[in-house]
Amino acid sequence: MLRLRHTLLILILVLDCILSQAENSDVQFNRDIRPILAKNCFTCHGPDQEQRQAGLRLDDYRGATSTRNGQAAIVPNQPTASQLIIRIKTNDEQRRMPPAKYAAQLTAKQIGYLHQWIQEGANYDEHWSYVKPERPELPVVTDVNWCRNPIDYFVQSQLEQIGLKREPVADRWSLARRVAIDLTGLPPTFKEAKKFVNDNRDDAYQYYVEVQLKKPSFGERWARVWLDLARYADSAGYADDPPRTIWAYRDYVISSFNQNKPFDQFTIEQIAGDLLPNPTEEQLVATAFHRNTMTNNEGGTSDEEFRNEAIVDRVNTTMTVWMGTTMGCAQCHSHKYDPISQEEYFQLFALFNNTLDSDKRDEQPTIKLFNDTQKQKRSEWKDKIKFLESILAKPTPMLEKAQIEWENRLRPPPQWQTLRPVTASAKQTQLEIEIDGSIAAKGILPQQDTYQLKFKTDMSKISALKLKVDSQDTNFVLSKFTATWKPEQSRPINARYVRLQLPGKNKILSLAEVEVWQ
Repeated sequence: MLRLRHTLLILILVLDCILSQAENSDVQFNRDIRPILAKNCFTCHGPDQEQRQAGLRLDDYRGATSTRNGQAAIVPNQPTASQLIIRIKTNDEQRRMPPAKYAAQLTAKQIGYLHQWIQEGANYDEHWSYVKPERPELPVVTDVNWCRNPIDYFVQSQLEQIGLKREPVADRWSLARRVAIDLTGLPPTFKEAKKFVNDNRDDAYQYYVEVQLKKPSFGERWARVWLDLARYADSAGYADDPPRTIWAYRDYVISSFNQNKPFDQFTIEQIAGDLLPNPTEEQLVATAFHRNTMTNNEGGTSDEEFRNEAIVDRVNTTMTVWMGTTMGCAQCHSHKYDPISQEEYFQLFALFNNTLDSDKRDEQPTIKLFNDTQKQKRSEWKDKIKFLESILAKPTPMLEKAQIEWENRLRPPPQWQTLRPVTASAKQTQLEIEIDGSIAAKGILPQQDTYQLKFKTDMSKISALKLKVDSQDTNFVLSKFTATWKPEQSRPINARYVRLQLPGKNKILSLAEVEVWQ
């Protein structure tokens, strides 16, 4: 019995010691409390309405402090009256939270954090990515002389709090190497490092940093970080992983870093550069941020399926990069740990639902890019075409004359040849062939009749027929005129079938009928 009392006393002392230590430290919700609740509570008592148990929500202040059956999970400033503390400390396996089959019992340190947090009012802080940044006051430090910029104050403050001393300033050879590798990803040349080591100016370090920032390799080194976030690749992914011509976007990112482009402008150009008034070529290229989606053009894939995959990729990537939070969970259900509902997910999905990306090899839509020399040539050609079109739009005597001559060359005047009939006959009328080759109708002329005339000619091509009639009867009417041509030595024409091929990608051959005669 005495041993049991000693054991209980030791446990109480240990717990009191831990609680006392926790109370003496600064408890922060996002750093200390949210991880405990997210790991042990939010699965059953979080934002997911479908999975929520007992109607209790612990991820926001209102839900956690609401009274149910005269009790509340959290009673601000009263940890001993809070069901959260009572249930996590109980020895009753049927009532203990979290249930043993889902998670282990909280440690004394975790319970101490929760106890102190409730004691201090149970304040909930938003996720850090949703909190508007504010410039804090500089902390008070003992060694002010070491601090050369505001960041140094925060570093020195933390060192003093945990009782550590800073390392001495590195030698200049080491600084030269560290700065160059940090900013450009490449070590400095020996000549460059030596120049910095021997630079006796007060601002030698600042000058050396500026030299590194002005190098093209600075943009190349830091663009890699952004390109990873933008899921950039020179291929389309999946099994066949075909090449993708999207290097212009890579160059845009590199150029933006080297220009020190403002981040808000960098953001607008990539999200909606094509919607800006009169967008530049660079701003159109920037929108390729959302053209880095993997596409699969294997046989049997669905265009609509991969179009939707591209939209999902847009949503998830945009939220990860700019909001610092993952949103993919909310595609299937409201997020279990972050305040994002499934409805909000598809609201953002609707915003991006204008992509043409699918499983097509041509990667349309695309834009054509030209270097400076090509742009100059194109500009000169366009000016020349515009000048020539302005001349052609204004008729001149010389142009009109040239137009007539051109038309005459295309349409030579017809060469008429008088044919002498071989035979002339009619059903009722008597036809006679005169000496000059004309045909005379004699005798009683009926109201209607059909004349049949036969001619012989050496011409190989006949394109028109002209009929001259000299009639003294003004009631002459020609209702129908037909002609047939038959070679003197005719032979049957043999037809045969041939196969047509049109090689090349994206070629379409549309023919109704093909006949080849020999």
